[in-house]
Amino acid sequence: MLSAPTCDRGRVQHLILTYGVASVFVLMLAESACIPIPSEVTMLLGGALAAGAVSGPHPNLITVIAAGTLGNVAGSYLAWLVGRYGGLPILHRWGRYLFIRREELDRAQDWFVRRGASSVFWARLLPGIRTFISLPAGIAEMPAGRFGLYTLAGCLPWTAALAIAGYAVGADWPSVENAIRGPGYVIAACVVLAAIAAFLVVRRRRRNA
Repeated sequence: MLSAPTCDRGRVQHLILTYGVASVFVLMLAESACIPIPSEVTMLLGGALAAGAVSGPHPNLITVIAAGTLGNVAGSYLAWLVGRYGGLPILHRWGRYLFIRREELDRAQDWFVRRGASSVFWARLLPGIRTFISLPAGIAEMPAGRFGLYTLAGCLPWTAALAIAGYAVGADWPSVENAIRGPGYVIAACVVLAAIAAFLVVRRRRRNA
């Protein structure tokens, strides 16, 4: 989540309750393109909308997850293009006009340098870094196809987890958003990471068997 002032939550909620899946896609695209929109609000409310717990259109849960994930991937490609053709000096100079703080960009850059291409996947589950990791990937000229695969693999678990949580709790979705802020966010990310690791271990054992 960005530390810059975020878009008004009431406005985000209004868009989702009015336009449904289309707004989920656009808002998640904007969030991954470094515009300060809280993805937690978007996906949790999208899940509650799919459950029929709030007024407005009632899309299928899978559709909500797909819209959020595809929006994240599309927005990530926009940020990747900015990094690829803008470069670090341009981002340092003009980033503040795009809600990009230098310290957050530098942290994402350091994360990418130390962990390589796989950081595009893992960073998607970490606050702060997740939004900016596409920029250093573009600066490093990470191949577009590989970048897209890592981005999709990283966006899907978190996006799905939020939507499913919103679907499960329904109208009480704001309580989940409050719970995952700060340390809770990190704990939630660790749970998702553990689930992914468990899945990979089980799949490997089945292959070996």
